[in-house]
Amino acid sequence: MPSVRTKNLLHFHLIVFLFGFTSILGALIQLGAIPLVAHRMLWATGFIGLYILLRRPADFVVSKSNIKLLLLGGIFIAFHWMCFFYAIKVAGVSLTLSMLSMGAFFTALLEPIFFDRKIIVYELVFGGFAIFGLLLIFQSEWDQFWGMLIALLSTLLGVFFTLVNGKLANRVPAAAVSFYELGFGALVTWIVVFFNPNGFDQAFDLVAQDIILLLVLSLICTAYAFVGSVHVMKVLSPFSIMISINMEPIYGIVLSVIVFGEKELLNVNFYIGVFLILAAVLGNGYFKIRSDARQNV
Repeated sequence: MPSVRTKNLLHFHLIVFLFGFTSILGALIQLGAIPLVAHRMLWATGFIGLYILLRRPADFVVSKSNIKLLLLGGIFIAFHWMCFFYAIKVAGVSLTLSMLSMGAFFTALLEPIFFDRKIIVYELVFGGFAIFGLLLIFQSEWDQFWGMLIALLSTLLGVFFTLVNGKLANRVPAAAVSFYELGFGALVTWIVVFFNPNGFDQAFDLVAQDIILLLVLSLICTAYAFVGSVHVMKVLSPFSIMISINMEPIYGIVLSVIVFGEKELLNVNFYIGVFLILAAVLGNGYFKIRSDARQNV
């Protein structure tokens, strides 16, 4: 029978698949990057708020100390997504996702400081595997220095967001974490939209297809996926989360082949890169499970 950790890893890989599907939805929705993020976060906040209201209204009540962390998490995720989509506009998908592969390595360095524990050598090794694997998949044009900086900033913001959620996972119910972080993030993003020239008008230039796709994006790929990702952090470490997220571009590529017929990335380097990332993800899972077994002896 699968262990609790194995069940949570499988659940999180379903969530990462949904994250990968967001790139397809983002390509189909006829909105700019920042208005898209603003709608995504606002609608998802509403769905999660309704869920809490119907199921357990007491979850709305959180302590002041946790509110500060939730605000910080909301700011991190809002600017992470804005930088991510901006980097894609400036430097393209390949370079942006290549830089995001640094997330697991950064987490391996920062998590011990954030949680006051020793650096785990195999996390650094597997983080390096993931970086090399994605660099093989995405052969980027490295002359785009500005795009690299924005993508790197997006990666660091994503790491800090994951570390904050690692602190909150066992303090606040997952739905409440998601509601407040997405709510604070939506507020920040709509402020950016409001002060962007013509951004506010463009944000409401929606056709019927956009509304349907935004519903899917916000309800399934954001609200459900966000709550689920916080819930699994009760068991999984921030490093395990970040290294598993390296599967997102792979899922995104496979989905783009299915939806758009884009097969140019499915070369030998793609398969070698996939192998290295899978080796990193499975290797990390193996060592984490073995470590748990030793502690339970």
